[in-house]
Amino acid sequence: MIKTTEGSSVPEAVSAAEAHAQLPSFAEALRVWLRIGLLSFGGPAGQIALLHREVVDERHWIGDRRFLHALNFCTLLPGPEAQQLATYLGWLMHGVRGGLAAGILFVLPGAAVMLALSLLYATLGDVPVIAALFFGLKCAVLVIVVEALLRIGRRALKGKAAWAMAIAAFIALFFLNLPFPLVVLTAGIIGYLAPAAFTPSSHGEAKNDAPALIDAVLAADPARPGRLAASARRAGMIGLALWLVPVAVLLATVGGTYADVAWFFSKMAVVTVGGAYAVLAYVAQDAVQAYHWLSADEMLAGLGLAETTPGPLILVLQFVGFLAGFRAPEAVSGIPGGIIASVLVLWVTFAPCFVFVFLGAPVIERLQANRALSAALAAITAAVVGVVANLAVWFGLRVLFREVQAMQAGPFAVDLPVLTTLDPVALALAALAALCLFRFKLGVVKTLGIAAGAGLLVRLALG
Repeated sequence: MIKTTEGSSVPEAVSAAEAHAQLPSFAEALRVWLRIGLLSFGGPAGQIALLHREVVDERHWIGDRRFLHALNFCTLLPGPEAQQLATYLGWLMHGVRGGLAAGILFVLPGAAVMLALSLLYATLGDVPVIAALFFGLKCAVLVIVVEALLRIGRRALKGKAAWAMAIAAFIALFFLNLPFPLVVLTAGIIGYLAPAAFTPSSHGEAKNDAPALIDAVLAADPARPGRLAASARRAGMIGLALWLVPVAVLLATVGGTYADVAWFFSKMAVVTVGGAYAVLAYVAQDAVQAYHWLSADEMLAGLGLAETTPGPLILVLQFVGFLAGFRAPEAVSGIPGGIIASVLVLWVTFAPCFVFVFLGAPVIERLQANRALSAALAAITAAVVGVVANLAVWFGLRVLFREVQAMQAGPFAVDLPVLTTLDPVALALAALAALCLFRFKLGVVKTLGIAAGAGLLVRLALG
């Protein structure tokens, strides 16, 4: 028997028309996708759990095994896997319009909040009260990154080869200062060429393969995947043009800050395998040191803001873009420039996500069955542990110490702290955040709130 959206059941063997009739309406699905977008706190793990609860456990739209199949495919793609998973599930339910609706609504609420917070930070960030709140946030973010490192490591480091890959990635980034995309690409190639050395990581085995609504539809209408694939490919090609043509026009005609923003974040969109944490060190390095759009402290503050909003953590890039436009030397700057750059970042960051899903959907089964590609993903995931470890060290040095100096020795270039500049207040706030997150299991949002409040109280007490 198959549960309908109203909780009743229909026989497993039904005609195509009967099966399609059991699917939720597009309007009903829109309400669910909006609900998910508004509640999608907690990073990728929490967002994936929310999606599973809404569409598998509660509504039984998608079967558990098909959900995990889609999730494994999305982990192969650059970009935020939770948003792409929502896009894939929406496409599976209602075709291209369903994928667009699910993916956009997953991002839109958080993007609106992040825009407001970016505006607040850019205009009031120097106000003592606001600065104190953001100081507490930065200290908590360090602990959150460490927690992410432990969580990813538990899932990814299966066997000696995976551990070796993670250590090599950390050395390549922290000591040799090699480019992030090169590290990820090399890891993927090694995994592809040596599939026996890597055990593909998994988000878990399906525990319940009871028939779901979409399973009944696909069983009764085997031609449906072909029809969905044809429209998905068209949408993917259109999306590709809509993404790349504006970037090319900006580079060829406008130049300056906004062209740099479009080009830089377009590159980010194709190398963010492993999620937001994996790419943040690379973004921070270029945005802070090469483009000078913001400082290291501001990068930490932006990550703290992204942790408090619904939607993908990668929305921190919107904060970076806003400050770049806000401080642009062009005639259009300030608040209008910040809004323009913020919207531009959103476009070049998330348009590729839809392109990847729509173009990849027709070959999803082939990708899932390919052992070499699965091993490549496992190797990349192991390297991401080293990448996140590098990020944790990079943030930690700048949160806990007031001064950091670069040391060069041959091919090695290492940032070392000036030990006498240790900030005891930052250390205490980071310890408080660690207690909240690890000991009392308060979750990310509550931990950030407590740390921000504590930062405010400390600054007020110290004058």
